[in-house]
Amino acid sequence: MSEQKELEKLHTRRTELESESRSLKEAQKMLEENVLALEEQVVIEELNKEKAVIEELKNRNEAAKDAISMLEAKKNELQTKLKQAAQTPETPPEKEEAKEAPAQPEKTEKAPEPAEAEPEEAEESGVTVTAIEGESLVENQETIGENKQREKKKRRFF
Repeated sequence: MSEQKELEKLHTRRTELESESRSLKEAQKMLEENVLALEEQVVIEELNKEKAVIEELKNRNEAAKDAISMLEAKKNELQTKLKQAAQTPETPPEKEEAKEAPAQPEKTEKAPEPAEAEPEEAEESGVTVTAIEGESLVENQETIGENKQREKKKRRFF
């Protein structure tokens, strides 16, 4: 009988181990399936990130291409303006002012006030030509402007 009991114990032990083995195999399968699912999710996330990076790079490249095309258009426009300016001869405005300046004092010899008003207008153009009873006086507004700037600099330091 003892052999029979021992045989039964071994048989029960075998069935227990077989059921444990089955449960462990099932747990292993479940874990393997979970790992595969997680790996797929990781790959999908990486793909989405790569797609986002690629899309961002495409947008940046398109923006750069647009900026380049705008700059090229502006460059071409400026080149055509430069060519047009080179083809059309310009008359220097200083010669026109010199011709008109002696005519004005002859008309306004009686009224000295317009002669005083001319330097105010000349501040904008930079050069003033004033004729006073046959004499010509030329003032360079740039040197006057430089003197004013020097005075302002002196005042800043004191």
